[in-house]
Amino acid sequence: MKWVSLTSLVFIVLAAVIGGCSNNPPNQPGNLCKVFQEKPKWYRGAVNAQKAWGLPVAVGMAFVYRESSYVSDAKPPRGKLLWVIPWRRPSSAYGYAQATDEAWEDYKKQTRRLFVERDDLRDALDFIGWYNDRSHRQLGIAKNDSYNLYLAYYVGPTGYARGVWKNQPSVRNYARRVVERAESYQKQLNGCVKQLERSRRWFF
Repeated sequence: MKWVSLTSLVFIVLAAVIGGCSNNPPNQPGNLCKVFQEKPKWYRGAVNAQKAWGLPVAVGMAFVYRESSYVSDAKPPRGKLLWVIPWRRPSSAYGYAQATDEAWEDYKKQTRRLFVERDDLRDALDFIGWYNDRSHRQLGIAKNDSYNLYLAYYVGPTGYARGVWKNQPSVRNYARRVVERAESYQKQLNGCVKQLERSRRWFF
């Protein structure tokens, strides 16, 4: 009985350690092939979002890179009261996709997906796919137009339609960086997608 208890304890500790490490950012975030090789579940999640919403794999991952740098529990930095005292955060954005509480609730209601988490990258990619699909339907933005999709993602569909981003050079710069990242990721993905697909089929 003591041996069984000790074995169980070791197993629980190892599972906790492995589980905790699974949310760590990838070692080489600038190389999408390396990211997916390190975290194959992320590739399967990206493919699933592509099938469900038409979200290009490279675009979805570029959004995540821009929003959170692959930090699972990312939040906007707190403001400062009197330039010194930590104060409120500017929004409720949280997780890989920096989804706000309101947007996440809309996503869950419209997709009827109740058991989803913002700190799960696969759920975050599905959220981005859903959001971009909405931008496509409401605003007519092509699903491979990462520049305008990101503008709509950042300022919201109403803000995009009103053109508020035109007076926000920093937001336009963010969108350009997403485009550059998506293009770089796509070139990398072209060179390793066959290997990733073989690994994905083997897993299933």
